[in-house]
Amino acid sequence: MNHTSCHSLPYEGLRVIEFTHMVMGPTCGMLLGDLGAEVIKIEPLGGDTTRTLLGSGSGFFPMFNRNKKSVVLDLKSAEGVEAALRLIDTADVVSENFKSGVMEKLGLGYDLLKQRNPRLIYVSHKGFLPGPYDNRTALDEVVQMMGGLAYMTGRPGDPLRAGTSVNDIMGGMFGAMGAMAALAQREKTGVGTEVQSSLFENNVFLVGQHMMQFASTGRAAAPMPSRISAWAIYDVFTVKDGEQIFLAVVSDKQWNIFCKAFGMEELKSDPRLTTNNDRVLAREWLMPRLRSELAPRSAQELAAVFEAQGLPFAPITRPEQLFDDPHLQATGGLAPVRLANGTESLVPLAPLTLGGRRPGIRLQPPRVGEHTKELLRQVGYSDADIADLEKRSITQGDTSS
Repeated sequence: MNHTSCHSLPYEGLRVIEFTHMVMGPTCGMLLGDLGAEVIKIEPLGGDTTRTLLGSGSGFFPMFNRNKKSVVLDLKSAEGVEAALRLIDTADVVSENFKSGVMEKLGLGYDLLKQRNPRLIYVSHKGFLPGPYDNRTALDEVVQMMGGLAYMTGRPGDPLRAGTSVNDIMGGMFGAMGAMAALAQREKTGVGTEVQSSLFENNVFLVGQHMMQFASTGRAAAPMPSRISAWAIYDVFTVKDGEQIFLAVVSDKQWNIFCKAFGMEELKSDPRLTTNNDRVLAREWLMPRLRSELAPRSAQELAAVFEAQGLPFAPITRPEQLFDDPHLQATGGLAPVRLANGTESLVPLAPLTLGGRRPGIRLQPPRVGEHTKELLRQVGYSDADIADLEKRSITQGDTSS
């Protein structure tokens, strides 16, 4: 698949300096990098601790740090901060996701930086937007619990976090969107601005549809596993050999097609099942009948019929099975990425096209300090200066080779 690496990208020539870790902040930089920006990741000595996370965190670094360069600086030293300031003086965007007050203590807060560079756009990724909660420590799971998402995802009495870092990832997306809006505004005004994105408010945005359901109907939204669906057939079916498949029939036209395809003409003509709303009210007896009817068939057979008839269906897929997904493989939705141990895997690209092309990977996730020397030279440091900073553990070059 021919990615956009050999084509002009919208943010070519844009320089982003990021002080980020984990998921939220790195997502913002990754998206801007995918769209062509030069993203410089400032890491502490030894590298971002995200690199060495285990378990569910082991995929964070290779997923969210492509198309970036790495510079190592000790920001607890005056010389490290001075080097960071020199880099920021060359930048269009600064992105950070430290706890409130940390960047200010380092001398890298927005109020100081905008005096040096009024055109600078400063993106802060926080747990909460300014207000009563802004000193709380937030995590994706924390805001899912307090923001109604865990309640909606789990069964009644069993709140359950969503199966991925939805608020971290979307919070980073909104940070990138804010940066894009600020860049467009800067084109008109000539000055930058501060952008804030947050986990809690992002989560509330996600559950807004359920808040509006209550506002519109006066009835609280039930958790998704126990909700009354808007559609009669919208379920996971267990079929031959214990396989599972999601099947949906969401309109009267689809109902007629479904009944015909599976030889259930008597259901098609049953006056109790004429409209979708009729079928919703009949679910108590209708669903056991349909489950019994479809149980002897294989998931593959059902999928073939549903696909041929244009009806919605989905296999129940585990994340690791997506590496072999024929659509992703055929469309170039997965690209080679370097893992921490030097081996190669595939990683999902941004889910968009520009001019018919997916923005690809121009730079692999950087090794610790891989670009330190190159970028410090650009902002006026001599090789002797850099050697001295390395000797005093203020900076660190690529030590992998």
